[in-house]
Amino acid sequence: MLKRRTLLTTAAIGALPLVLPPAALAQSKKETMVIGMTLEPPGLDPTANAAAAIGEVVLYNVFETLTKINADGKVTPLLAESWEISPDLKTYTFKLRKGVKFQNGEPFNAQSVKFSFDRAAAEKSTNKDKRTFANLSTQVADEHTIVLINKEIDPDLPFLLGQPTAVILEPKSVDGNAATPVGTGPYKLQNWVKGSSLNLVAWEGFRNAGAIKLKRVTFRFISDTSAQAAALLAGDVDAHPRFATRAVPQFQNNPNFQVILGGSRAKTILAINEKHKPLDDVRVRRAILAAIDRKAVIEGAADGFGVPIGSHYVPGAPGYVDTTGVNPFDIEKAKKLLAEAGVKTPLELSMTLPPPPYARQGGEVIAAQLAKIGITVKLQNVEWAQWLSGTYGGQHDYDLSIVSHVEPFDLGNYAKPDYYWGYDSKAFRELYDKIQQTGNVEERNKLLGDAQKLLANDAANGFLYQPQFPTVAKKGVKGLWTAMPIFCNDLSTMSW
Repeated sequence: MLKRRTLLTTAAIGALPLVLPPAALAQSKKETMVIGMTLEPPGLDPTANAAAAIGEVVLYNVFETLTKINADGKVTPLLAESWEISPDLKTYTFKLRKGVKFQNGEPFNAQSVKFSFDRAAAEKSTNKDKRTFANLSTQVADEHTIVLINKEIDPDLPFLLGQPTAVILEPKSVDGNAATPVGTGPYKLQNWVKGSSLNLVAWEGFRNAGAIKLKRVTFRFISDTSAQAAALLAGDVDAHPRFATRAVPQFQNNPNFQVILGGSRAKTILAINEKHKPLDDVRVRRAILAAIDRKAVIEGAADGFGVPIGSHYVPGAPGYVDTTGVNPFDIEKAKKLLAEAGVKTPLELSMTLPPPPYARQGGEVIAAQLAKIGITVKLQNVEWAQWLSGTYGGQHDYDLSIVSHVEPFDLGNYAKPDYYWGYDSKAFRELYDKIQQTGNVEERNKLLGDAQKLLANDAANGFLYQPQFPTVAKKGVKGLWTAMPIFCNDLSTMSW
């Protein structure tokens, strides 16, 4: 498992009218596409900033990675043609694709891979996965062979190497990537009108340029829900992945549009601070979970677009087991558990809520549910910066909180007693260590199932739901991802 997490922390940017240059109007509609995005990226270098919006624009489009994560979550070769793993599961030998160039004409080779990974691990690196790269020793075997030696066993390394933090950079251009990115991908940046839109154009020097159907793609940044819907209805936007859930119903029966519901690897949870009494008592945590009607939370927080979960794991992930029956909705049981724990009601708790609607709306629903068992919840709305420092950061100043953990593989956070929810289980740490040491897929999946059951039985957190992200697009748009193991707009698969 990868020992890290990601939070979407960028502020929403308002959208301005898009003005297309005359050349764009002359192009065939079938070779152009306009894609809507809720958040504007703060820059275009995914190795320097954790904002998910960066990868949504540049991953597999401008920048490429050794491996590629597909919509079904499977990992296939990209800049690497193949790889071998040593018997001890720590050494990966990648054979690199030959004849690949960067957009500035420089060659892609083993040296550029070593440069990229060493830079990600460097002391001054701001790569959100810095710790993972710091565990790697990157060695050039020859021009087209790179060897990665990992300090720890990490069977998910090929998946990680397909994420935005692992893009391969061209050393000479690296300092300018935030504004003028240079990669090996099929598209290059044409222009970026801050606060409004960004244009990518097909790069003629791409190794497989003939297979790219779209010659020009515009990303429009529209933060307002009603404006997103209006742009689609007016024909100004052709597709909007991760569309606002509230606005989906008006498109579901419209014959001019398609609505795709994509499962994700995100987990929306009620985080419980186990360092605070009486939340250190498993009976109190189980009582909280028994008081929560997950279906009502999904309706109130996510407009129905979610699948209930019972542990920090989602359907579709390797080794998933259904644990929703471990702590089912049962008000009377919740009251009994509180009484058994010697808790006198009303019990007063605080709930810290970051800005996203799912958190603020979900907080109101859960506070109302907990009131029925004698728990009075004081809701505290905070900005992301406050949440990161006060809740997630060193202070851990909260009782309850609601947040979506979007990192695909983050079970390992439960093996860290100092992590922000304070879960401290020797049994889980030993089990997780065993998972990390197991290369056999079937065996590992069984252990992953055991880990999910252990977290559910310990009521380590209030596991709520797996968000479903709707994509709304015109009927003729092809190649959109139907699931979202990572946040990505893979333009090479799209066409009319």
